[in-house]
Amino acid sequence: MSNLAKNYNRKKISFSKGQGSFLYTANGTKYLDFVQGIAVNSLGHAHPKLIKAMNNQSKKLWHVSNAFIIPEGELLAKKLAKKTFADYVIFQNSGTEATEAAIKIARRYFYSIGKPEKNRIICIKNSFHGRTLAAIFASGSKKMTEGFGPKIQGFDHFNFGDHKKLKKLINKKTAAIMVETIMGEGGIKEIPDWCIRELRKLCNKKKILLILDEVQCGIGRTGDFFAFEKSKVKPDIVPIAKGIGGGFPIGAVLMNKKVAKGMTAGTHGSTFGGNPLAMRIGNTVLDIISKKSFLKTIKINSTYFHSELNKTKNKFPKIIKEIRGRGFLIGMVLYKDQSNFIQALMKNKLLTIRAAENVVRILPPLNVKKNEINQALKIINKVCSEFD
Repeated sequence: MSNLAKNYNRKKISFSKGQGSFLYTANGTKYLDFVQGIAVNSLGHAHPKLIKAMNNQSKKLWHVSNAFIIPEGELLAKKLAKKTFADYVIFQNSGTEATEAAIKIARRYFYSIGKPEKNRIICIKNSFHGRTLAAIFASGSKKMTEGFGPKIQGFDHFNFGDHKKLKKLINKKTAAIMVETIMGEGGIKEIPDWCIRELRKLCNKKKILLILDEVQCGIGRTGDFFAFEKSKVKPDIVPIAKGIGGGFPIGAVLMNKKVAKGMTAGTHGSTFGGNPLAMRIGNTVLDIISKKSFLKTIKINSTYFHSELNKTKNKFPKIIKEIRGRGFLIGMVLYKDQSNFIQALMKNKLLTIRAAENVVRILPPLNVKKNEINQALKIINKVCSEFD
């Protein structure tokens, strides 16, 4: 009997080691892992450079309070600022902490300029911003908020693509619009570039902030360092996590100089956020993923993967409804039950995970090899033929 709480519906399988794109059970059974901790292991399992970075730093210093200067964090913040729109960074431990901090930063900014009444944030209904109390009510999901009342106030919602409702929701109390550039848990739904640009224009016109949640879709996952880069837009606040740690828990909030002014000493903190060990690993991940050649390879390999998946869709039109996403954030929308399909993929030694709207989410490591993509395609085609 397990003493772990039942808040996870775990599959009856466990793994003893991982290497690159693969996981291995204790008896040596090999699985192609296209979950990767839900887009977390951006460089796969047991990447030698990450192991080296961790080993070297672990012999020096693991943790020190943020009451002191942490050089490894200073360096990572500098790299992120140089690479992105951001002027300042606050480090956290996870994506939900990063989005929680983003909410605080937006509200604090308006408080700092004498407009404390501007504290409401507009979000897409049934989006996903984490599982803290504020984050679940920001997501606007009845399922996620059930049993966790009273309702956390300060969030307004519109349905994906309902631009008229979005504009109607903006009032004198609105502080920001917060959306995932590509919705992950919500079904791998991408906000088009033109829409991101219109959101920026709308925020400028209404003098409110634009928060783009890139916890799942950022850090090279789409082939660009951030998914929003393709739209040529500069947001005000961006929470990140998952891929930046390559499997080690790291989150962060990136922000421009304007909104950062509100975050004075004592307004926010994190015991473990920005610790030397995490920061050393984050620096190593960033050095690898931010290279133009690395990002270019992601685009080449993911374009091939999407093309082949669409061929499979055309071959099995009664099974696959649509292929969604960008880069290695892929959603395969099915006509038939996703759970049975995912289970069948797992029986054939390919690991995937569900998302909303009957989507099978496919999340390989960013450095996946083409032959591993072909192996996955072979399994997907085999399972499609079984379900056809």
